[in-house]
Amino acid sequence: MPSHKDEHGQPDPVFRAKHNADRSIDELIGVCKGVVSDGVVNQDEAEFLCGWLRANEHVRNVWPANVLRARIAEYLEDGYLDQDEKVELFEMLARVSAHRESKEPVNLSTGLPFDSPLPQLSFMGWGYCLTGKFHTGKRSNCEQFIVSLGGVILQQPRQRECVLVVGDIGSRDWIHSTHGRKIEAAITLRTQGHPVAIVPEHYWFETIRKELQF
Repeated sequence: MPSHKDEHGQPDPVFRAKHNADRSIDELIGVCKGVVSDGVVNQDEAEFLCGWLRANEHVRNVWPANVLRARIAEYLEDGYLDQDEKVELFEMLARVSAHRESKEPVNLSTGLPFDSPLPQLSFMGWGYCLTGKFHTGKRSNCEQFIVSLGGVILQQPRQRECVLVVGDIGSRDWIHSTHGRKIEAAITLRTQGHPVAIVPEHYWFETIRKELQF
């Protein structure tokens, strides 16, 4: 098991910083869930979120805090959150917190990082990385669909010709309730300009279904 202490037996600063960032992102997701729980976002809630993001500078460049920070600052630039901005902000927070109408007692995966518009999927020679739990079926069965079309199964997102497919149901192994390290890695690679796509399970499966004609 890797040690998280330096040569002096003290907590490693890099590990400590990452651990603190993870805790803050969990808190942010919790705040987002609370804000959208009643189905609306108001001025006070937007200002509270803006204040939270300012008070947590250590995650200003960490997804999804970086995306929310820029968007909320834009909305509140004139000091007033109009109706269109309220609707847009609610939709964004709902995607961050995976807030959807569901009777399932499970964590759902975030919808924020998906490519927009969703890309046309290719398989031959492309790498596919799967994360989360799939309604489609067992992970091994999902991987077999990809292999049968010439795709390559990846354990982690890569820099070239890569698609990350996010299962509709959040995994208990994810570091956060709505997303995990694979999503973070794919977002980083995509931001750096690498050809990495992030798509939801239902879109991926519809493409698979058409390709395999079932």
